[in-house]
Amino acid sequence: MLEAVPNVSEGRDVAILDALSAACQRSLLNRHEDVDHNRSVFTLAGPGPRGAEGSVRLLAKMVASLVNINGHTGVHPRLGALDVVPFVALGPTSAEQQRSFDAAHSFARWWSSAFDVPCFMYDKAHETERALPDVRRQAFRILQPDYGPSEPHPTLGATAISSRPPLIAVNCILLSDDVQISNRIARTMRESEGGLPGVRALSFHLHHIQRTQVSMNLFNLNKTGLEEAVLEVRALAIAERTDVAEVELVGLIPRFELDRCSSDFVRWSGIDVEATIEAQIEHNARGPGSAGAEVD
Repeated sequence: MLEAVPNVSEGRDVAILDALSAACQRSLLNRHEDVDHNRSVFTLAGPGPRGAEGSVRLLAKMVASLVNINGHTGVHPRLGALDVVPFVALGPTSAEQQRSFDAAHSFARWWSSAFDVPCFMYDKAHETERALPDVRRQAFRILQPDYGPSEPHPTLGATAISSRPPLIAVNCILLSDDVQISNRIARTMRESEGGLPGVRALSFHLHHIQRTQVSMNLFNLNKTGLEEAVLEVRALAIAERTDVAEVELVGLIPRFELDRCSSDFVRWSGIDVEATIEAQIEHNARGPGSAGAEVD
């Protein structure tokens, strides 16, 4: 099965978010929105129109009609209204990985042609497997779009599209509101600065609760898993005379990763089986009225 995890640059207008969710139909497994990031992450897979591939196009059409990147404010970096669209092979076979690659390029061709949105390919959808942070830094300066016009769309900006294995996006919200502390922790965690392998990390200040956040992408789960990364952030926070107040998943995690976590970590973090992709796919397969049919 194929999963898509589109990130939309809107996390505050509930009416817009509900309309975007409705467009996804039964493929929607999870919606995570954040007012400080002004961003929402939709996890799509399963029985919708042609599964994730069809539902992400329905979502994109609704984004084009409702979301305008002009005047957007939020702490998270972004290229466009439909900011990133990763396609994820949930199985290990080469056929599933090829389907993920093909879906990424098919979507990019359609989105750039139908709506004139420049598209930048990254991870395994690009021949160099370049990383998303590099695309963000270099787009329209060093890098030209792989599909579409050479300038950002006037209201939709640009979109980064990938084919990749499962990753985990997780936020560690600190008790502290000192952004210098969260900055130091994020720098220490990053693989690019000598931290844990397979970890990207950013630091944000959350104005609505007056706390700071270490936001991580765990992009190589064979090297660094959820428990190791979060507990390392906690150890660094304690060394700074603070602690992790909350562990927040952005989207869902693969079941194999939850199974690798200790029971103590599961209890402390509050992450359970309902946070797994597999559980939500199973709920959705049962139809309306099941736990997975609710929008988070």
